[in-house]
Amino acid sequence: MTVVIGFEGSANKIGVGIVRNGEVLSNPRRTYITPPGQGFLPSETARHHRRVILTVLKEALEEAGLKPADIDCVAYTKGPGMGAPLVTVALVARTVAQLWGKPLLGVNHCIGHIEMGRLITQANNPTVLYVSGGNTQVIAYSERRYRIFGETIDIAVGNCLDRFARVIKISNDPSPGYNIEQMAKKGAQYVELPYTVKGMDVSFSGILSYIEVRCRETLFSMLVEITERAMAHCSSQEVLIVGGVGCKHNSNTTLQEFMCKERGAKLFATDESFCIDNGAMIAQAGWEMFRSGQTTELSDSWITQRYRTDEVEVTWRD
Repeated sequence: MTVVIGFEGSANKIGVGIVRNGEVLSNPRRTYITPPGQGFLPSETARHHRRVILTVLKEALEEAGLKPADIDCVAYTKGPGMGAPLVTVALVARTVAQLWGKPLLGVNHCIGHIEMGRLITQANNPTVLYVSGGNTQVIAYSERRYRIFGETIDIAVGNCLDRFARVIKISNDPSPGYNIEQMAKKGAQYVELPYTVKGMDVSFSGILSYIEVRCRETLFSMLVEITERAMAHCSSQEVLIVGGVGCKHNSNTTLQEFMCKERGAKLFATDESFCIDNGAMIAQAGWEMFRSGQTTELSDSWITQRYRTDEVEVTWRD
């Protein structure tokens, strides 16, 4: 049986996960949390990751009940993400791979989210809505690529919510988006906000000029529209929501659920354990890639802040 360890640290979360043939053996992580009104700077985030990554690695091995000799491959997030945190994780992954004598594998962060979502939900061939702090894309698989049907033309939906949270100094613990969600549940009045869908793409930057706590419904309604269009184009009857803004039981999944019900389709989403950045998702994508014959030479084990989902050849799917 193939065992892969994955290192994730593209933003403010650092995680190490271990997967064995579709089973998540361990998935510990830490989050760099800044005071209300402040974002996380790359250099400070990387410093946090350097401080805790070996502790998280030890926890992952202990929870899985494994030793380095039991690992078959070391996977790490190649990108996209913040430069300094990505470099920190890549350096540790390279070092571990050489110390343990294991092959190395660079993984696309977005692909990690998709493959983890597919594993946990058992969705077959869904239209994927990928929503996070750094990415907003509607994706479907075709001919060995995850094709992007629509995306944000400016800022990601999670970044929009995070920036709003900083303006009104909402706590970053456990996350700005979660705290906005809790405040929105107490609201009784819907405030009309700019709704910008351009073909299959969306724009969120202008909404920051008008934003209110109830902004989530407007943002997520835009995402429902482009997701439904992609479903129609692909004749799809499944939607899989992945990424940190795609956790179960928030406004996003609720609105998508209404749409899917009207279309007679199925909606799939995961809880915070797997939708938020984590090491197991990199391990799972790495597991799929490694079994299909992919590895990364040490000389090619660099990182990139810009690494589109549709750049990756998906050799592990028909």
